[in-house]
Amino acid sequence: MPYERRQQAKRRWRLSTKLLIASSVATVIGFSAVCTSVMLDMRRGEEELARQTLENLASGIDADISRNIELFDLSLRAVAGAMVMPEIKQVSKEVRHLILFDHAATAKHFGAIQVFDSTGQLVVDASTLDPLPENRSDEEYFSIHRDQPYTGLYISKPMLHRSAYAIVLSRRISGEDGSFLGVVAGSIRFSYFHELFGRLTLAPGDAITVLRRDRTIIMRTPFDLDVIGTNLAEARPNWSADNLKDNSSYAGAGPIDPTPRLYVRRSGNGPLFTVVGKPLDGVFSLWRKEAIRIGAIMAALVLFVLGTTLFLAREIGRRAEAEEKLEELATTDALTGLRNRRKFDAEIDVEWRRAGRHATPLALLIIDADHFKAFNDTYGHQAGDQVLVGIAICISDSVRRAGDCTARLGGEEFAVLLPGQTAVEAFDVAEMIRRKVEQWCDEETITTVSIGVASLTPLAGQNWTDLVEAADRALYAAKANGRNQSVVASLEALSLVA
Repeated sequence: MPYERRQQAKRRWRLSTKLLIASSVATVIGFSAVCTSVMLDMRRGEEELARQTLENLASGIDADISRNIELFDLSLRAVAGAMVMPEIKQVSKEVRHLILFDHAATAKHFGAIQVFDSTGQLVVDASTLDPLPENRSDEEYFSIHRDQPYTGLYISKPMLHRSAYAIVLSRRISGEDGSFLGVVAGSIRFSYFHELFGRLTLAPGDAITVLRRDRTIIMRTPFDLDVIGTNLAEARPNWSADNLKDNSSYAGAGPIDPTPRLYVRRSGNGPLFTVVGKPLDGVFSLWRKEAIRIGAIMAALVLFVLGTTLFLAREIGRRAEAEEKLEELATTDALTGLRNRRKFDAEIDVEWRRAGRHATPLALLIIDADHFKAFNDTYGHQAGDQVLVGIAICISDSVRRAGDCTARLGGEEFAVLLPGQTAVEAFDVAEMIRRKVEQWCDEETITTVSIGVASLTPLAGQNWTDLVEAADRALYAAKANGRNQSVVASLEALSLVA
């Protein structure tokens, strides 16, 4: 009874320590979860606010660009349509200019509209009645319209056009039969984009990129002439366009530079689309400061709670640790490190009950060192202890399953408990142990073991002592048969024991 009371008291101490630590950890986790949820909501709010701001900015830029391109395209359409009128060839240059360019869009950033014939020769220039000879048949936009009749409005890559960096907008002039008659072209200078972006208040690191549908960069701020005109589909094949689809957003490194940004893409039905990006550091700067402040407060609270818990649980933990060490010393054989007889009896009782509940076999090996008394008398007790340690090592090396139990019953006698093992399986383990012991010994001090094997499925009315008795009988039979062998208890013997 005193031992049982000590065990119950020890379990209560352990339980109280675990409850104290568990409650403290649960409190810390609860507060941390709430604060983390709040901070994540704040982060999502900051990201959503930044996304809406970028969407509005991108929509405004895209609308302005689309409106100017549409106005310029209307002028190109009007000129292309007028050029196929038969009467246009019969009027004077002055009248032709009035007809062609009277309604043409004009602005300081728009270049003069020009008309080229089917060979690329300049025939009409809105800026003068007598244009100088000029041939544009080698230009990309000219060959595109000549070879692809249904191109419609074509926007060139950024290029040096008439002494200024610009993009060229062009349309095909087709005859009534669809034949190629020439190209009408105009330009929008870079100064338009510089002025458009200059009206915006941008933070350091903010980026605005205007691209063609084929992902060719038309303009970008911060301005970099080496980037302008780059086709991202060709220059950055590893960066998929699916990361940033029409009217969507993307957070991460972009295809142009490694700075992580929140990107928003806005595009209407026009030939260009706009991508606006803001560095993630800028998006989350205010949130990061608030998160650091809340995190510092939470860390202080966590440290306080954990410190208090550790302070209160220290003595309980020390007592539990001391009791565990005492229990380990009380259940471990000091010489071999195996379980002792006391622990073995507790283990076999538990496994016997479990085997009875699940109707599974329980196997037992009882191992005895042969001629150990004579060995001790010849070589001394120290050599005998070394032999016992060696046998224990051979046993441990052969029994690897987590549920198996190896023990020293006393003197030179050992036991191995094998839950779920049949007699045949247990015999294989026994033979492995016996052979290892035989191989381990040197030629001068040959030591062998005899092993009794028994396996029994518990039935009602039986006790685990029946299994021990059966294994003992098998061990006696092994010794009687000449030692250094394993003997399995016969079914008849087991029946008699039962």
